[in-house]
Amino acid sequence: MTFSLVWLSDVLKAAGLKVAPVDGWASRGRGDVGQIMGVLLHHTAGPKTGNMPSLNILINGRSDLPGPLAQLGLGRDGTYYIIAAGKCNHAGQGNWKGVTAGNTNFIGIEAENTGLANDSPWPEAQMDAYHRGAAAILKHIGRGAEFCAGHKEYALPKGRKSDPNFDMNVFRSSVAAIINGTTPAPVLIPSVEPPQPLAQGRPTLRRGATGELVRQVQSKVGVAVDGNFGPKTEAAVRVFQGAHGLVPDGIVGPMTWKALDDVALPVAPAP
Repeated sequence: MTFSLVWLSDVLKAAGLKVAPVDGWASRGRGDVGQIMGVLLHHTAGPKTGNMPSLNILINGRSDLPGPLAQLGLGRDGTYYIIAAGKCNHAGQGNWKGVTAGNTNFIGIEAENTGLANDSPWPEAQMDAYHRGAAAILKHIGRGAEFCAGHKEYALPKGRKSDPNFDMNVFRSSVAAIINGTTPAPVLIPSVEPPQPLAQGRPTLRRGATGELVRQVQSKVGVAVDGNFGPKTEAAVRVFQGAHGLVPDGIVGPMTWKALDDVALPVAPAP
């Protein structure tokens, strides 16, 4: 069964955000959601290292709480992992603007952060994506920034939750500016290499791409060459980008193509 929030991917992509759908997300959920009234923000309280190390827990849940635990996971590099299109166990008991059924009426976003001083300040790319993703969802459902709540604000009894660990009033101000069009649009990765010496006009590749160019990338980043840009290829691209001083977003755009051009293809053994 496909659940109601299948629009999440298109809305986030249209906002210029990096999106990584998790296999099976459109039919994942604890039943369907009701009328969506806003977004509820969280931090994972997960590991200090890694881009989205809490992803499996968000999909499958914990021993005390079955998954999925949020519709969206937000990695440290600003990538949105789309986990579920249905209802998730992310809210619990609470109240925000009269909405008391958080799991039914709020979209949950779990951003990767320990919630401790050792993981602050948050990465700029992640916080910018947090603002833009919340704004895109609210704009889509016809709500203002006041319907963007932190779990710590929603949860009852008061003090039950402490996430996310930043000032929600400041956050909502940034979201409102994006909704109102006073914040500059993000700089998007070109869909093809821009005209320049030696550029080959190759398309930007990301998860879901297929074909010979994907095979070339796979050969150079050291994963199985099958022509399908899946999660293992994305992870290997992230590692390659990090090792070459690039933003590890898992997307092969002009700068990553340029770095890949300096890597020799492996030579097949002689027969």
